[in-house]
Amino acid sequence: MENNTISVKTFYFFFPGNAVILNKGEIKMLSFLPGILRGIISITIFSLNTVFWVSLLLIVSLFRIIIPLKFWYRLTSKFCIFLADRWIICNNLGLLLLYKIEWNIKVPTELSMNEWYLVLSNHQTWVDIIVLQKIFLHRIPFLKFFLKKELIWVPVLGLAWWALEFPFMKRYTREFLEKNPHLRGKDLEVTRKACEKYKAIPISIMNFPEGTRFTERKHSRQQSPFKKLLRPRAGGIAFVLDSMDTMLHKIVDVTIYYPEGAKTFWEFLCGKTTKIVVKADIIEITDNMRGDYINDTKFSKNFQKWLNDFWKQKDKMLINKMKNK
Repeated sequence: MENNTISVKTFYFFFPGNAVILNKGEIKMLSFLPGILRGIISITIFSLNTVFWVSLLLIVSLFRIIIPLKFWYRLTSKFCIFLADRWIICNNLGLLLLYKIEWNIKVPTELSMNEWYLVLSNHQTWVDIIVLQKIFLHRIPFLKFFLKKELIWVPVLGLAWWALEFPFMKRYTREFLEKNPHLRGKDLEVTRKACEKYKAIPISIMNFPEGTRFTERKHSRQQSPFKKLLRPRAGGIAFVLDSMDTMLHKIVDVTIYYPEGAKTFWEFLCGKTTKIVVKADIIEITDNMRGDYINDTKFSKNFQKWLNDFWKQKDKMLINKMKNK
């Protein structure tokens, strides 16, 4: 245990008005079931749970649209987050019932529900999202992800992300932008509009700097200088820091490591992940980390250098964990 962190190997579930800690031995586990059977049970439970809570989210979102008042917007937004928290709680309970996972989690003790955070993490699998939602539930404000525009068409989940006001960003290739220069910077404009909304109530802006899940094929195609990470993208992060201005004071740096290797979502549901290691640290946001990334060449180069140095340290951490596993 470190002075500024707490190590967590128990399961935390938060219900309205109180917190309940459930240890592995306090509830009958179903981890003895065959993997495929657990996968089928899990996908059924998660699907029913998702449909139920998303239905409520859509009803609240409809009332938010019908009554365009600021106080009503704030009230319905908070209630949507309340519903999303219950959704996560039920998913966590499903994990507890069906899987025997050894969690090694270290997070700073000074995290607060009343702060705005930018959360940066490496990305290897869809399981990362479940992990992040679990460990930060009621430690920091609700996580809001920047998503690819195509994900809005994902059945049920796309509606949930829309109701929770996750920003959908259209990514353009370099070749496309060369033919259509008028579309340059459009994704950053989406970021700016989202950040304006995020000033109303404390939230945590979640960003995977790599922009996509790590695979050896992508790593090779990018010719990434890092051994266990893809190249980080600086533009979106810099734009969030500048757009949120004084509201955003801290970055939560998260490193996720799977000792048995990152599994697909289906493999995870079938119980093939038994160990998960997560380490989080706080980075104070300084004035030299804010600036005009598009028009200030000096700032953009300095920011890219800061992000690359930051990413090198994360890469070293992952390499060391692999050596010591």
